[in-house]
Amino acid sequence: MAGKVGKPARPQKPRPETDDFESGQFDSTPAADGNGALKSAYSQPIAQRRKARRAALQALYEIDTTTHKPGPVLEARQSTARLEAEGLAFLRWIISGVVTHKDDMDRLIAQYAPEWPVDQLAVIDRNILRMSIFELLNPDSDAPSKVVVNEAVELAKIFGSDSSPRFINGVLGTALKEIAATP
Repeated sequence: MAGKVGKPARPQKPRPETDDFESGQFDSTPAADGNGALKSAYSQPIAQRRKARRAALQALYEIDTTTHKPGPVLEARQSTARLEAEGLAFLRWIISGVVTHKDDMDRLIAQYAPEWPVDQLAVIDRNILRMSIFELLNPDSDAPSKVVVNEAVELAKIFGSDSSPRFINGVLGTALKEIAATP
């Protein structure tokens, strides 16, 4: 008896160099050019904003922990983040907004998490909260509040400690309740 014949192996999809959510690989709609590339009209801006938030967090972390000025840090992030024009504009908007309104963001964090002195928070957690609260309260923001909170929790899962996602979710939940209660 010859060797046992099994099922043929399924062809492996090439893995993108970035996370699935960054590349838009989660949508199975073929591209219009018919070359089999996976693409979606809605997933590209979402992926760009997600990448921009990640790059912004990294830049804010650097600004917060070193004596580097925001301008050169932003330039370095722009060159390495591989963002399109919309993503770059969003990155610049978040970083400049957080840097400009840092003291206001810190006062709000202290209000929403009174048991945790802002200067004693983990640097990652503090900057995720600054970014998210800035985005939630800014009238120019067009992202739904639930999206902002979910993105913040995802950043906390990637960059924070084991307890960071729950902490971030709790503080932003309190912030959303207080924002909703304000006339």
